[in-house]
This record gives sequence, C-alpha cells and structure tokens, in this order.
Amino acid sequence: MTTPWPQTQYDVLEHYTAQYEKAIQSEGYQPFIYPWATSGALIVILYLLIPHQNLPWLRNARLLIFAWTAAFAAYTIAWSRAKGMAVSFGIGLVSSWSVIYIMAIIVVNDAQVDFQRIERTEGVFGKSKRALKGDHNEMIADTEKDPKDSNQPLNGATSNGTTENVHGHLRPSQRHGEFAWQPYPMEPFLERLDWILDLFCNFKGMGWNWRISSLSPPPKHILEQLHRNSSHPPQRSHRIHGGQTKTYTTRKEVLFTNMKTLITGYIVLDFLKTLMSHDPYFWGLTFYPLPPSFLPLFISTRPSLMHAYRLTVSMLMIKYSLQSVFALAPLFFSGLLGPSLIGARAEPWMYPSEWGSYSLVFERGLAGWWAGWWHQTFQFAFKEPSRMIIEITGLNRRSPTAKALQLFIAFGLSGFLHACGSYTQPGPSRPIRGPMVFFLLQAGAIFVEMVSSQMLRKTKIQRLFPKWVLQTFTFVYVHVWFYHTGHLLCDDFTQGGIWLYQPVPFSIFRGLGLGVKEDRVWNWGGEWVRWHRGKSIWTSGLTF
Repeated sequence: MTTPWPQTQYDVLEHYTAQYEKAIQSEGYQPFIYPWATSGALIVILYLLIPHQNLPWLRNARLLIFAWTAAFAAYTIAWSRAKGMAVSFGIGLVSSWSVIYIMAIIVVNDAQVDFQRIERTEGVFGKSKRALKGDHNEMIADTEKDPKDSNQPLNGATSNGTTENVHGHLRPSQRHGEFAWQPYPMEPFLERLDWILDLFCNFKGMGWNWRISSLSPPPKHILEQLHRNSSHPPQRSHRIHGGQTKTYTTRKEVLFTNMKTLITGYIVLDFLKTLMSHDPYFWGLTFYPLPPSFLPLFISTRPSLMHAYRLTVSMLMIKYSLQSVFALAPLFFSGLLGPSLIGARAEPWMYPSEWGSYSLVFERGLAGWWAGWWHQTFQFAFKEPSRMIIEITGLNRRSPTAKALQLFIAFGLSGFLHACGSYTQPGPSRPIRGPMVFFLLQAGAIFVEMVSSQMLRKTKIQRLFPKWVLQTFTFVYVHVWFYHTGHLLCDDFTQGGIWLYQPVPFSIFRGLGLGVKEDRVWNWGGEWVRWHRGKSIWTSGLTF
C-alpha cells in the first residue's frame, strides 16, 4: 500500500521549493532580484526629485513615468518569483500596489503641487538672507508658493509679519520650533529627498494634508500651531468624527501599546500556525480535506461548522499577521530611532492605531467592517480615482451613482491588488474567481446595504426595535454574508500556499509538543538571501 501524499505541510513546502528551483534553472521564471526590483520606484523618485512647477512639459511627463511603473510591475508579476511563500505573495501585491499608489500621487494628483506635510518651522522654512531681513513677500517667493491651494507656511514669520527663530536648514534631530505645513521643498536636495521618501512610505497620509478620514487629526496644540503658522491650512486637517482610530500623545503610550500588540500577535500567530499544521486544508488541500483529529466530533462531523472554523482561523491569521507587522513601524521609528534622529517623523501622534473599533460593525454592518474596523492602509489610493472621475463628470458625490462608482472602483482595485498577489503564489490559485470576485461582491453588498438602510430610515421602522436587537441583526447578517463569500478569498490563499510560511521564529506551542511530528521549536533557518548570477546586469543581484 502506498503512503498517501502529502503527510504534512512540509511535504507540500518541499514540493513548491523544488518546483521553484526547477523553474529558475530552466529560466521559466527569474528570481526577485535586488537592486533591479527597485527600478520601478527608483524612476518615480528620481522624477519627483526634479522640480517641475515651472516646467509644463516635465509636469506632463508624469504620465510617461506612470506608464513605466505599470509596465515594470506587469513584467515583475509575469516573470519574477521567490522561494518564500509570503515573499511570493508579496511580489504580486507590492508590484500591483506600486501601480495603484503611483497613479494616486502623480496622475490623479500632482505630488509636487498638491501635497504638503507637517514639519517644524525651525531650520526648514527660513534659509535665505532675505528671510533674515524680515521681507515676508520675498520669503514666500523663495519657497515657491503652492499655486493650487496656497497652503504655504509662513517660513518662520509670526502673525504680524516679523521673523523669529529663523535658522538655516537643520537636520531633523536639530529642529525644535513649532509645526507648519511644508510644501514640496525646493532646497536643499536632502530635504527634498526626505520629503519624497516620506511620501512614498506614508500610505494613509498621517502628517500630510491628504490624511484619510478614518485617522484622527494631530493633537489640538499641534493643530493650533499649524493654523498659526500656515496661511490657508487644509480644510479637513482638523475634522473629528466618530469611528476614527486612536491617536497617541506620548512616546511611552505608543511604544507600550505596540509592544503589547506585537507580543500578543506573536503568541496568537504561533497558536494559529500550530492549529494549521494539523489541518490539510491549510496545506492547500481545500477539496474535502480530513478534519484535524483534535477537534470535537460535533464540529468535525458537520461540514458547516468545519467551514466556519476554517474561515475563522484564516481571518484571524490574516488580521494578526498584519497587526504584528504594522506594530513594527512605531516601535522602530518612534522607539528605536526616535526624535533625536528623525525629528517629527518620530512623534507619537504620527502612529495612530491601525484598526478601528469592532463596535462599528454592529453600527454600520459591512460598511463598518471594511471602512471602520479593518485596517485602512490602502484607502487613499483606492478612493482617489473615483474622486477624480466624479469631479470631471460633475456627479453629485452623494448620489447613488457616485456611491456605486466609489465602491466598485475601490473594491475593484482591492480585488486587483489581491489577485496579483494570488497570481504570483506557487500553488494553483484562482486570481479572478477568488480574490477579484470576493472584493467585487463586497462592493455590491455594501451598496445594497446602503440603499436598504436609506429606505428603512425613511419608514422609521428602526424606532420599533431596541438598539440591541438592531445590532444583533446587523452582526448576524454580516457574518452570514462572510460565511457564504469568505471561502473565495480564504480558499485562494491556502491553495496558493501562503499559509506554509512560518510567522514566528521560536514556537512555544510546538515546543510543548502540540504540533505534528516534523514541527520544530526553531522555525527560521536555511538560506534567506543569496547572490544570483544571471546573464545580464538586471538578472544578477540579491534574491530571497
């Protein structure tokens, strides 16, 4: 009798590793190689480093730069692969995200004209000798006042036009003045580079004039400084409304909270990975896999409960994986580097909570899940194309047509993003019938939810029921909806092989003997990075 294959997840992982090596040797694919892999973003950064406010032809060239980004991303998705499971998914995800985000910042917007960030006035805005003489008009001229919305800082000037605390350009760690809105800096070069790199790494706009609405504004005293030191502050920079994420006011608070999040995430991820090692479904065997032996019979013998169990484990794995990764940024930038090295970029209010309150799901249903509770990392770039279309066509932003347009473009882009990640996975994934259909269905469901809610409000039928009844109903229909649609995304993740990755280096639960036979206490090892020598310069470099 032959032994059935696979016996464990490690058999599947070994199969995909051998498949990868064979594809690279036969040149069916090429490794994801550095520095060549950075070429798409590098061209955009170099372009943005050249001021083009007074060069219309160069400003219009941003469409060509976007075309280059899209072409490079398509090439990478089509021909590049990685040995690691998470990195394989990341190739498609990051490449497609570069297209969406670059479109938002240089096509839908003109980054050099439309965007400003929060920076300290001392050592940034007052460099010229004319500024030292107190000539306010010439100070404005020196810094190339923004022609679009005139959100120009007053370059160290007080409200009566005099100057004080005006210095030459200082390193971020040496700046101690008040805060103001900093437009695209004309000089020095390093300040301009810092501004652009900050823009590239700040997907949600915290500290920028395009901050997404789900983020709370900076603390009140910062807003007062921005208003005092800027001629026309962005209109929405101060808006506060329900559903915004928590903002931290001290470094101790932001570091303690994120360290707690990281430790909790580590333990939960280790536990979930241990559960996954027992379940063939998470190895990629989605068609009638045997249930893990540790589950009670009343669950393992009922397909509906097994389906709910696997969806729940998948959702928690996604959430805690993202949550743990997101906790690293504040710990590194605000904690390890701190204000002494990177100045304003280490301020605690620059790192608000990534997740909203789950109570928003009870209040707003599917819309509350996706636009309130779930992380909003991609929100800005997903919304900008529809905003541009609505402005060009003159649609009423509050009309059903505009709402439908916003929903289907945003979720369509999300589907595209996850479909590209699905495509670059090693397993037999289904990018269109999986992630793309899943996210488009979310758009349709939220639109129906929105229209239905408006109709019910007109009938005032909600007044007949206690609030807890309405919230219970909302909770139930949201989770019933995900029960019937979640497999489109979760099955694709597991078929592609993403859950074969090891989220933690040292396993507590597998160390206690709760894993399978081949599980180990230490899970990270082997060759992480190596030098790949190809036939040309762009096919040679470091690869994962």
